[in-house]
Amino acid sequence: MERLDGSVRVALRRAGVPDAGVLAEVTHAWPDAVGAAIARAAWPQRLARDGTLHVTTISSTWAFELGRMEAEVRAKLAVSLGDATPPSLRFAPGPVPSPPAEESPVSEPLAPTAEEASTATELSAEIEDPALREAVRKAVAAGLARGRGDRQV
Repeated sequence: MERLDGSVRVALRRAGVPDAGVLAEVTHAWPDAVGAAIARAAWPQRLARDGTLHVTTISSTWAFELGRMEAEVRAKLAVSLGDATPPSLRFAPGPVPSPPAEESPVSEPLAPTAEEASTATELSAEIEDPALREAVRKAVAAGLARGRGDRQV
């Protein structure tokens, strides 16, 4: 049985529609090729029938500046894409995706000191419900320990 995607790609190519796989390769290579600053300000959107890569930018100023740098940007893309490098680029203001949120490193919570544990016990002592008292005690102790970790030394 023949895969349908190959037949569809051939039919689209005959009709003059660029291969969607090329756009996927370009968007994958874009951040490394152009650098983080440009990738935050400009993003590849589509390939025209003539192979021109249309890139949207966050402002007309970015579009103008990147238009002046077209040859340099194409050269950087060529390192990753080789023959799949678009023959020309066109920059215009438009929607640019937000960069992914940077993950903050997860650190182990600090264990409360004996003094912090004692303070937490004192602050929660008047709570009648034992389960609630214990939950508040743990929360207060953790908060005191976290506060100690946030202090500048």
